[in-house]
Amino acid sequence: METDENFYKILLDNLYDGIYFVDRKRRILYWNKGAERLTGYKSSEVKGKRCADNILMHINEKGVVMCTSECPLAKALIDGRLREAELYLHHKNGQRIPVLIRVAPIYSDGKIIGAVEIFTDNSSNITFRKKLKDLERLALTDPLTGLANRRYIEMKLDIKLTEKRKHKSSFGVLFIDIDHFKRINDEFGHEVGDEILRMVANTLLANSRPFDIFGRWGGEEFVAIIDDVNKDELCSIAERFRLFVEKSSIIKKDKVINVTVSIGATLAKKEDSMHSLIERADKLMYMSKNLSRNRVSFG
Repeated sequence: METDENFYKILLDNLYDGIYFVDRKRRILYWNKGAERLTGYKSSEVKGKRCADNILMHINEKGVVMCTSECPLAKALIDGRLREAELYLHHKNGQRIPVLIRVAPIYSDGKIIGAVEIFTDNSSNITFRKKLKDLERLALTDPLTGLANRRYIEMKLDIKLTEKRKHKSSFGVLFIDIDHFKRINDEFGHEVGDEILRMVANTLLANSRPFDIFGRWGGEEFVAIIDDVNKDELCSIAERFRLFVEKSSIIKKDKVINVTVSIGATLAKKEDSMHSLIERADKLMYMSKNLSRNRVSFG
């Protein structure tokens, strides 16, 4: 008969949520299969380390690194209070993943000896991922990033512009370009360049709304169709993507590699064609490039 310890380990490993235990010094003692699945890190890679040791590196929606100042786990170890927060963890592949975390202290003989954190994928893109599965059968996805390809984006823009003329619906376009991408390829090679492209794509997708569409336009360029927005909302969404890409990274041979993006943001007009809309967003993206990069330009 299995011991109670084995029974509970099997039980925890079969949960979808990520679960890990830490001691008083926040060293990881246990890391379940759900944590492996959601973060990309195996238990053997993290046990004995602290989550801030280039592992989860949680940030909030403003990009503040929680491990150094506002860590819910650290606070629970001090005051014994339960905590819940919406944060963004660092996946092993580099992208930022939105998670809902719940933290509780662990007691022994009335003293706090550690804490447990449970984290759940908080992505709002399940609908979009289902759409992409359908798109795969129609050869409308980009094979490297898994996003929609240029052909699909062009088709979708034509449909959205027709809807706008008939029903006065509102939508915006973001033209997103990775800054200094050639430098990444030249310094680290094209395989690392491909990883950066996937990291950016995954960061955009994981932090999108379920009804927005993302596609790879070509090379290091991406296009997003943002539905039902005004100017302020579009700029806020674009700035959010810019920030989360900036805060994402991959590690190669102990070297942290990150990139920034320049974004052109524009609202569709009644008289727009697909070409005029993309051209305007593209020009605004180059305006961001000329204004020192890593910024959003609206027009």
